[in-house]
Amino acid sequence: MKKILLILFILGNVCAFAQEVEFKASAPAQVIMGRPFQLTYSVNQRAKDLRAPEFVDFDYIAGPYTSQSSSTSFVNGKRTSSFTLTYTYTLMPNKEGTFTIPAATIKVDGEQYTSNGVRIAVLPPDQPIANQPSNDNNTGVTSQQRETANVTEGNIFLRTLVSKTKVHEQEAILLSYKLYFAGVDVAQFTNNTRLPEFKGFLKQELEVGEIQTELEHYNGRNYQTAILYRTLLFPQRSGDITIDPAQFEAVLRVQNRAQVRSIFDDFFGSYTTVTKPLTASGITIHVSELPAGKPSGFSGGVGQFNISSRISNTELQANEAVTLTLTIQGVGNMKLLKIPAVDWPEGFEVYDPKVSNNFKNTTSGVSGTKSIEYLAIPRAGGVYTIPPILFSYYDTQTDTYKTLATPEYTLNIARAANEESNAAVVNNFVQKENIQQFGSDIRYIYTGDQPKFILQPSKLTFGSLAFWAWYAVPSLLAAIMFLIFRKQIKENADITRVRYKKANKVAQRRLKAAEKLLKDNNKEAFYEEIERAAWTYLSDRLSIPTAQLNKENIAQILSNKGVAQEVIAEVHRVLTTAEFARYAPVSDHAMQDIYNDTTKIINQLENAKL
Repeated sequence: MKKILLILFILGNVCAFAQEVEFKASAPAQVIMGRPFQLTYSVNQRAKDLRAPEFVDFDYIAGPYTSQSSSTSFVNGKRTSSFTLTYTYTLMPNKEGTFTIPAATIKVDGEQYTSNGVRIAVLPPDQPIANQPSNDNNTGVTSQQRETANVTEGNIFLRTLVSKTKVHEQEAILLSYKLYFAGVDVAQFTNNTRLPEFKGFLKQELEVGEIQTELEHYNGRNYQTAILYRTLLFPQRSGDITIDPAQFEAVLRVQNRAQVRSIFDDFFGSYTTVTKPLTASGITIHVSELPAGKPSGFSGGVGQFNISSRISNTELQANEAVTLTLTIQGVGNMKLLKIPAVDWPEGFEVYDPKVSNNFKNTTSGVSGTKSIEYLAIPRAGGVYTIPPILFSYYDTQTDTYKTLATPEYTLNIARAANEESNAAVVNNFVQKENIQQFGSDIRYIYTGDQPKFILQPSKLTFGSLAFWAWYAVPSLLAAIMFLIFRKQIKENADITRVRYKKANKVAQRRLKAAEKLLKDNNKEAFYEEIERAAWTYLSDRLSIPTAQLNKENIAQILSNKGVAQEVIAEVHRVLTTAEFARYAPVSDHAMQDIYNDTTKIINQLENAKL
């Protein structure tokens, strides 16, 4: 037994040692002029003879300091071990700009390995703030009020950033809300966020993920920055379109020295939280119409695209299906592209095209591919030509229309076997003069008595009850059907009433879809479906378009309809939580809670009989 354990231990060490060597360099992406920073080289094997590059644009301060760490774990009987050797240099930039530190080399078991290079942006130092007001002499001001004042004087703010302010219709715009802060500790963001409606735009939100910060020099000062929200906007009309301001709210943790009560408080610090409302300013986008002279094959595409095509077969028989596949690839308003038409030859049976999309939202627009399969069946033999498929779009880089074309395809269609046999049968039938056995081919007409239960119009006597019933019953049925359908048409014409009656059914369908997404742990799609369910239900029940709804007028309308204040508060909380959770990390338990709360509030509003 001891021998087996020893062998396993040796094999484990050999496997751990035989793992692939990783040697990498890391440093901050941005540093400030005059402030030292650390450059580290790490390798996952025991190594020696580190050869660092020459630090031309940086002053060498100290290093390298060497440290190493190792760990071993057993999971389900499987041994896992790791080892890291780290070399740390302390450097200081000697000039502003963007510089690259070249790769370093190191030897592991006599073999030399090379690290990656590191690119570092050196930012200017902070400029002194002139005439900065002081709150030390303010009387009658509490400590928390002083701390609130400190964070409103340029220490934290939001900016509305757009990639372009002058665009054409359907040209993608990247809009970001970027947070800037210095000298304050941002603890978290509340769910009290109000985004503009982006009227006049088609919106495609971009995933922000976990909020990451980086340094940026702005207006003479270095700030930590973070992107809170990003979206792609596609203008749907020309003219000046104004995007309203956005509202965010952050919770800051600030040190409150006035509350220090002991030596321990003085050492560890005493903190308080301050809720800081943040407003990102509105912005106006100047949208111009697409130039005149659109090509005949213009698909509505705006961006940069290319196309390719392929055909399943050019040599086939009649009645065999042929598939022509067109692939459009590029970046732009991919979701709004029209399907190009194919000019099939006469005599082809054509089916509706099948479209497959593979899109992803990027900072430059929606990119990916649109694949379109055209299916047709030739019904007769011969030689046919499929002319090129034309695809025209507006190129935003060259500001011109461009037209792309697929190759021309020639199809050689052989006559099908059944087609020839049918032709022979027809010819034989025409040439044949004598046709025998008529009697066996003709089915005689039945002349016997008809069943007595069948009402025979020929035997009806004018003026009898059966005579009038023969005409009255169908007329009566037609009148009844007319009244029923007339009432249904009248009800369906009242769109508001139809939406009101179907509000709960639509909401339950969305909640069912949200429940499936909850089980799949698809958080983003889940919260989007929950939010749609709540807003759509309120829009249908209150008979107000979704674009005109907001949390304030919802509360006012519900209050006017006599809904209890606790129910109104719960509606506001559900809408706010679902909206915030779409871009903030939440737990699985919170997903179940918001699903239950949304179901509960819809049932409460249904019982309220709005």
